[in-house]
Amino acid sequence: MYYLGVDVGSVSTDIVLLDSSMDVIEKLYLRTKGKPINAIQKGFKILKEKYCDEQIKAVGTTGSGRQISSFIIGADAVKNEITAHACASLSIDKDVRTILEIGGQDSKIIILKDGIPIDFAMNNVCAAGTGSFLDRQAERLGIPIEEFGDYALKSTTPLRIAGRCAVFAESDMIHKQQLGYNEADIINGLCEALVRNYLNDIGKGKEISSKIFFQGGVAANKGMKASFERALGCEVFIPEHYNVMGAIGAAIIAKETVDKNGSTNFKGFDIANSKFISNSFECDGCSNRCEVVRIKNEDTVLGCFGDRCGKWTNCISDGVDKGA
Repeated sequence: MYYLGVDVGSVSTDIVLLDSSMDVIEKLYLRTKGKPINAIQKGFKILKEKYCDEQIKAVGTTGSGRQISSFIIGADAVKNEITAHACASLSIDKDVRTILEIGGQDSKIIILKDGIPIDFAMNNVCAAGTGSFLDRQAERLGIPIEEFGDYALKSTTPLRIAGRCAVFAESDMIHKQQLGYNEADIINGLCEALVRNYLNDIGKGKEISSKIFFQGGVAANKGMKASFERALGCEVFIPEHYNVMGAIGAAIIAKETVDKNGSTNFKGFDIANSKFISNSFECDGCSNRCEVVRIKNEDTVLGCFGDRCGKWTNCISDGVDKGA
């Protein structure tokens, strides 16, 4: 008996399986590459070789692609990232008060009180400090991203790097390199700048209290963890499955949903071999002129999303598009 969680993000698609004790027994980290459906199918092909449909008792989706993945998979619960991350963290430690999460393209902070999220914030359109930005800098410096944090810890004199903007940060790093500063000090300075930017932007006005969890792919960077601890003056904890916490939360929420409803909507691992087609159109029903996306499995309509009023989202019945 397993519970499936799927977190479809802009950079990665994370898939986890939890057992009845809510322990992770399988986790997959796949690059989305702008094709969320393909990423899900790739993950399901891997799982299909090990598990059968009857073993899956509930399915939950989260992330920026949670709606499209819910249509394809047959999700029992569809939740935003804030709820999913909070749920996963609290399942590990009920004393968590603050969650710092930095993923591939976005960053967020979640404030909890008595086991309930009471406040949150997310980054703006700038990707400075996110995983994709750090990947870019590691590639430019010719350092494996897995070793990026180790370099920061070797530094004895962190430099002052501009961290408010991805473009300015990169320019400042290049300037420091041209002046002859060593890589360890530059990388440490970058970590310090990104943490400073995170706390001054996303964490502005937030009561950041211990116990603090740091999760998301960037939590693997030891330099970022150390910089957060220096800035906050307390220990920052990294959970074991820090990079798939959203998917874990989605699976837990799905279990709770099915426990109430009694059955799952899971469509099975065979969707790995299905041919999905998506097309978009502009609805002319009102002045909103919503851009609606329709997902089909061959000739069967799975769902529509993108409308504001629900005219298309709620019009699917037995594979027939009633809004057409």
